[in-house]
Amino acid sequence: MFLPLQGAHQAQNAAVAVAAVEAFLGAGADRQLELEAVREGLADASSPGRLERVRNSPTVLLDAAHNPAGMQVLVDALREEFAFSRLVAVVAMLSDKDATAMLEVLEPYVDAVVITQNSSPRALPADDLAALAVQVFDRDRVEVELRLDEAIEAAVRRVDENPDAAFGGQGVIITGSVVTVADARRLLKR
Repeated sequence: MFLPLQGAHQAQNAAVAVAAVEAFLGAGADRQLELEAVREGLADASSPGRLERVRNSPTVLLDAAHNPAGMQVLVDALREEFAFSRLVAVVAMLSDKDATAMLEVLEPYVDAVVITQNSSPRALPADDLAALAVQVFDRDRVEVELRLDEAIEAAVRRVDENPDAAFGGQGVIITGSVVTVADARRLLKR
């Protein structure tokens, strides 16, 4: 069955959803879900903010990973589904999150990180997050932009600086918080 979502975790989520519907409806050997209805439902599935592609050339993806486990799932899905030759992350988080652990998961996979902050009153200030990022990444791999729109532009510039940019494979991932992704969607889905 076709599932238009990226990552093995989405296939697992879909299987759990089908099993939950079967359990709720009391499906069994004599009462089964209509295969075509399941097929259509899965084919129409969407998950805004979860490896959501919002731009091409370079590819710009949104993912609302907001804890270390979620960030690991994101990195695993990026490895499985994409072959980026250069990937820059735009990251903004809330102050109550384990920012260092999340950055440590992201670090081996991205070439650089642009730190910013989101619109939440609970946002971790960009300068505080940048101080943590410098401890995890080399200083030259960390850039700070106080506004999300400028952070996205900076990330795109960084991937375009790659001498192989003309050959594709360049990407930007915007992540770190549900709020960050919502802010980015407002900017990029116009």
